[in-house]
Amino acid sequence: MRRIKNTVGLLMAAVLLQLDATAQDLHFSQFMNSPLTTNPANTGFIPEADYRIGIQYRSQWTSVPVPFKTASLFADAQVFRNKIENGWVGLGAVLLNDAAGRGNLRSNKVYGSIAYHQMVGYSSLISAGFNVGYAAKSIDVTRFTFDNQWNGKFFDAGGPSGEAFLRNSTTSYFDMQVGMNYAYFPTENVYFNAGLSVQHINKPKETFFINSNNEVPRRYIGFLNGSFKLNDDWIINPNAYYSNQARASELVFGGNAAYNLVGDGSKVIFGGAYYRWNDAAIAMIGFEMNNLRFTFTYDATMSNLSRFNNSNGAWEFSLIKNGYYNQYFGDRNMKRQSMCPKFF
Repeated sequence: MRRIKNTVGLLMAAVLLQLDATAQDLHFSQFMNSPLTTNPANTGFIPEADYRIGIQYRSQWTSVPVPFKTASLFADAQVFRNKIENGWVGLGAVLLNDAAGRGNLRSNKVYGSIAYHQMVGYSSLISAGFNVGYAAKSIDVTRFTFDNQWNGKFFDAGGPSGEAFLRNSTTSYFDMQVGMNYAYFPTENVYFNAGLSVQHINKPKETFFINSNNEVPRRYIGFLNGSFKLNDDWIINPNAYYSNQARASELVFGGNAAYNLVGDGSKVIFGGAYYRWNDAAIAMIGFEMNNLRFTFTYDATMSNLSRFNNSNGAWEFSLIKNGYYNQYFGDRNMKRQSMCPKFF
């Protein structure tokens, strides 16, 4: 009985966090594979290629009655490379969908982003960008029961809840993010990249209640990536990510290693491990072939929540396609040289 009460309490807390505007935004364990949601300055910052298209899906807390599911679709590209000396512009867009909890809390967001990238010397790059978008959320309050609906024997879901919900239980707002990045690549075998961004810089109003002025608090994100080519067979990639929003924070760090299966680097396998502080251990595996990369991660819960979900935290996958523009110099088709260590 105590276990049942604790589980019910856990689910109620999750619902309240989702209804509260101070709850942390959606997130991905594969932050390195979700560039536009991590920092708008990542738009068009593609060390491996000229454009990319990606999808990502996450299912969290699958052992609770209604798991949380998040999906994204993004695309970005470099433009004006031949118009700006030692620089270019990045253009991109991202679609996000999130469904959470028994109340079917749904979030749909669309953002368009732009960034400017400028080389500094021969081994540094500075980037700045922003995005603007529209977010819409809805919730089905008929799926909840409240204390006012208790009739002494059972909860009467058809009775008045006593809560001042908006009539259609929907909310929407205009949103804006800004960010800056710095990249350093002194040799063909060494690469660093760090960035800072602020989401919801306009602090939009978000509420499902009448006469409420709740605002979405600003979210601050910092990340650090590295890539080191050890030899023709191995490249290691350490990563770290930190996010803070209101009273919620997240720290993820770890790395992955890529192994070259063939001489030209057209087929690569990789694996790695990450840790979300005080929350979960994350295992990663993946495969890349002809600039199409598939990555799968699994979060094993290590916090007190593991007593209720049997350590079944979340699974997530991403699929990213990188591509090059055709650039012609005379009769020769050439690809832009990458800033990031590559096997070929």
